[in-house]
Amino acid sequence: MDERLSNLTWLRTFEAAARLLNFTETGQELGLTQTAVSLHIRSLEARLGSKLFYRQARRLELTEIGQAYALTVRRALGDISLATTRLFGAETARTLTVRVPVSTAALWLAHLLPDFATRHPEINIRLVSNIWTEPEPRDDVDADVEIRLGHGNWEDGSALQLSQECIVPVCAAGAARPGSVAELLQGPLIHILGYEDHWARYFAAHKLPYANEHARFSVDTTVSALQLVAGGGGYATVLARFARLSIARGMGIAIAGPEMPFQQSHYLIRRPARGPLRPEVQLFEDWLTEIFARSEDETGS
Repeated sequence: MDERLSNLTWLRTFEAAARLLNFTETGQELGLTQTAVSLHIRSLEARLGSKLFYRQARRLELTEIGQAYALTVRRALGDISLATTRLFGAETARTLTVRVPVSTAALWLAHLLPDFATRHPEINIRLVSNIWTEPEPRDDVDADVEIRLGHGNWEDGSALQLSQECIVPVCAAGAARPGSVAELLQGPLIHILGYEDHWARYFAAHKLPYANEHARFSVDTTVSALQLVAGGGGYATVLARFARLSIARGMGIAIAGPEMPFQQSHYLIRRPARGPLRPEVQLFEDWLTEIFARSEDETGS
């Protein structure tokens, strides 16, 4: 065995630090002092002969080689945990509760979960959705994994960005496609509550005037908006990933104009003082990172 891998404690500390990007939080998770965490990382870097982190005054960032190594180490530790569970039994029931925005759940994640189930048939998923970006705390649902769509500036936990998003206008599949963005102004237009400024931003990006009176319908979810569009109710602006997968799954909608970058992203939320991640949680989070990256690579978004 390569002697550089002889100290698994350093690797475990590195995996947590790469995840949290904070030595103090890493120490809290692992039951170590911040000094011990720093010593583990310095020792591992010396053993490998390469820097794994950029250290700045109030910021910690992985180097490029550190990013690549973190993914490999995380998967290896996950494999070890799973092998231990399979051979010696699980300490707790292997069921994950995943909280996610309702539109992300219905229009994207739910369609992809069978892939995770195929890879990890021993892990059950309980999917819990919420309508609003910042859900109210719910004592009855303690989520193991939480995904949010927003700006990443929540105060109740750290946020790991999973995606870069774009919005795109959609119309009914059988409707005549608009010849230009200006033709979209003829409507009818559909507003989604919480995202009422989408149309204004979209038209402003194309230097076109827009007034709210152009909108004929307002709905509370993207799911409802797409159903209304498919029924011939008009145009809506939705996340491009939702539109593309809905079209691929046979929903009667079509892209009606060019994409526009969206100022919000999907984030993985990690709440403080949760302790070390269970191996099945780590596997699910790794899978989420993979499918978000894969969908963006495939579409070029």
